[in-house]
Amino acid sequence: MSDPIAVARVDALELALPRFPVPADQNAGGEPSVGQAALFTVGDAEVGVWELGVGAMYDVEVDEVFVVLAGEAVVEVLDGSGLVTERTELRAGVVCRLTAGTRTRWAVRRTLRKVYVVGAGA
Repeated sequence: MSDPIAVARVDALELALPRFPVPADQNAGGEPSVGQAALFTVGDAEVGVWELGVGAMYDVEVDEVFVVLAGEAVVEVLDGSGLVTERTELRAGVVCRLTAGTRTRWAVRRTLRKVYVVGAGA
């Protein structure tokens, strides 16, 4: 039986992420593409890297904490009728918490890359 790895390392800025077009029902403008890689499990949480290319998309969030590594974007919280109720600017170094069920619109000006942590079942 081998010993567990003491330190696992990934360069999240250099990690190659194949990107795919955002599904048509989530596209909110332009030609955004998305890529993701799950990296580790810590307890019941998944840690990974997510990237969204220039453009805009709609999403319904899961419970998540993330740190922006690169890029610029705005994430808007939408109410049931689609009106913006909150607006958050994202840039490198920003840490955010998203709450499950929140409807959002992501508008990316420069490709956004983040490290995320989501709970089990997300």
